[in-house]
Amino acid sequence: MAGKELSWSRSDRGWSQGERAKTAAKLMVGWVALLWLLEVVDVITGHSLDGLGITPREPSELVDIVPASFLHFGFAHLAANTVPLLVLGFVAALGGLRRFAAVCALIIVADGLGVWLISPAHTNTAGASGLIFGLFGFLVISGFVERRPLGIMAGILIAAVWGSSVLVGIAPTNTTVSWQGHLVGLVSGVAAAFLFRRRSASGSPEKAIR
Repeated sequence: MAGKELSWSRSDRGWSQGERAKTAAKLMVGWVALLWLLEVVDVITGHSLDGLGITPREPSELVDIVPASFLHFGFAHLAANTVPLLVLGFVAALGGLRRFAAVCALIIVADGLGVWLISPAHTNTAGASGLIFGLFGFLVISGFVERRPLGIMAGILIAAVWGSSVLVGIAPTNTTVSWQGHLVGLVSGVAAAFLFRRRSASGSPEKAIR
């Protein structure tokens, strides 16, 4: 956003690192617990929540772009997303809860709209993987954008652990997953790294080793 920069983590500056870590951990454990609870409800009700997935290019489906990120097609699907969401969400939340909320909101909405626009007709898409790919892109890029040595090292480590899975997940030849949702989520996360980059309290870029 030209001409306007925000310090997204300013409200968290008084927190110790331990307090940040505890809060981030509680947030992500609660988030994942909600996803598992929703899947239990879905199974008990005969998969009634599956209809809240996104069916492309139907105007009535636009209301499902946010709920779809919290729903899954079975426990195996959810289990596959649980660990990366916990880890990537925890690391991202360490940078400040306000910014984390803004980043997640952007990724979820942009990814849902992307799925709605470009996914194949007559498909039903749901799951947290779009958000996971978005958080991956955000964490890998943000350290370089902000020129923070620790952020750069964290991004490199995350890329080393999950990079190959991300490449497979965005390959158009992979018809077993919504590669469209993965790709849009990844791009949204990269955009979020630029849009929500951290600033100093004065509004100028924080000093970093070059």
